Amino acid sequence: MADTHPHLKKTTLDKDLGKLVELEAATVSISRRLAGPGIALLFLALTMAFASFYAAGAPGALTVIAAAVIGAYMALNIGANDVANNVGPAVGSRAMTLGGALAVAAICESAGALIAGGDVVGTISKGIIDPVAVNEPSVFVAAMMAALISSALWVNLATWIGAPVSTTHSVVGGVMGAGIAAAGFAAVNWPTMGAIAASWVISPVLGGVIAALFLAFIKSSIIYQEDKITAARRWVPVLIAVMAGCFAAYLAMKGLKKIVSLGPVSILLLGLGAGIVSWLAAKPLIHRQSQGMENRNQSLRKLFHLPLICSAALLSFAHGANDVANAVGPLAAIVHTAELGEVATKVSIPFWVMVIGAIGISVGLLLFGPKLVRVVGEQITKLNPMRAYCVALAAAITVIIASWLGLPVSSTHIAVGAVFGVGFFREWYTAKSKRRRAYLERKYGSWQEFLAASKQAAEESGDAVAAAFEEEELPRPTTEEIQRRRLVRRAHFTTIVAAWVITVPCAAALAVMLFWLIRLAA
Repeated sequence: MADTHPHLKKTTLDKDLGKLVELEAATVSISRRLAGPGIALLFLALTMAFASFYAAGAPGALTVIAAAVIGAYMALNIGANDVANNVGPAVGSRAMTLGGALAVAAICESAGALIAGGDVVGTISKGIIDPVAVNEPSVFVAAMMAALISSALWVNLATWIGAPVSTTHSVVGGVMGAGIAAAGFAAVNWPTMGAIAASWVISPVLGGVIAALFLAFIKSSIIYQEDKITAARRWVPVLIAVMAGCFAAYLAMKGLKKIVSLGPVSILLLGLGAGIVSWLAAKPLIHRQSQGMENRNQSLRKLFHLPLICSAALLSFAHGANDVANAVGPLAAIVHTAELGEVATKVSIPFWVMVIGAIGISVGLLLFGPKLVRVVGEQITKLNPMRAYCVALAAAITVIIASWLGLPVSSTHIAVGAVFGVGFFREWYTAKSKRRRAYLERKYGSWQEFLAASKQAAEESGDAVAAAFEEEELPRPTTEEIQRRRLVRRAHFTTIVAAWVITVPCAAALAVMLFWLIRLAA
């Protein structure tokens, strides 16, 4: 019987070609996933060769080389996890593309580390361990090795699960655990540890409150005004001036200590001067940008793009200047101890060690940073340029306030806390604000007409309608949609807070185990 449907048959060649195409697609997918780890391993190998060149013939050369590789691994993890806080809001608000943000952050992180990175660091981080208690060079080197490895492993794990954690707290936990293993609980400076534990609460709450206050001001003074463009011309230059002044003070306090040391009065005058100059420059610029703009929120967002790009660059510069010590501080201590055979309270960081930290942070950011950038900028809560501006400004102001009060705070906790603050404030404001309700009643005629228009828009399909109602922050039709697209995602909130709480004890426990393994191996 003849086949009546010959066109339905696949020839053997077609089947083979189909299998080859599927195999090729699978191979490409796997190779992309392996590219990042492969490049990271290549960087570690180059670090080993680089350290071998400088350590050749020196006492303890093998120890120095091993420590350099571990420090490079820590730098990779800092870049993958910590830098997301600086550029995440700008990416999430669409003020910067992911590629552009990664490039800007990599350049500014490296510049901050090499130009303004601290040239002297405490060998035992932030006075957590009494140096007298760990004064034997071999014990000290083992403790620093264990602290560096444990903190790097913990930050790597946190990055894998998508939780932005404090690398400073990871190092603190590692040093504490290694110190306890080496000299007992009496060696730990518990008042300092208590202050660090208090910063778990102080950092995110303070950052969240400041971000929420600025967002409340923007909503009441600009967004829910009848003439948004006129209000923006009045207040956006002021907001830019506030940001410029705060970042000038922030850089003077945290990012330029190596270049110039200023007192509180000088820093205050510098911030005030930068704010005035920025206001004078921004006022005509904002006026020109706003000409011809429609009286809608989408127009306002364009006015905040440039401040967000500048804030991402400045935050990255200051982060590189400060946090590179988390990667290379213990490494510098190991190098000093191995070469001179003595434990010092403070050591200078060799330039080649600083280069490893700077390049490692940038490589880690470019290879593995996008995951955490998306978490901070997009997945915790929906950000637009105005909300992202509040997050960036809150980060700078909180660090300034904490420095003046002498409080140990985490830039990671501050930035992520500010994102949470913006999201939770929006939840409260959408449900409770009388100003918002009065504005919408005026726009739609009555609250009932507004609800009817919202329901009609929810029943329609199309991204344009959804975008229009998102712009006015109208309520979504279902609770699931509200949780998914507009408000704080509780799953991310609980994961991140849990990771914060267990960072120090987990890093400490890892350090205890690694210290004994290193001692046994030695």
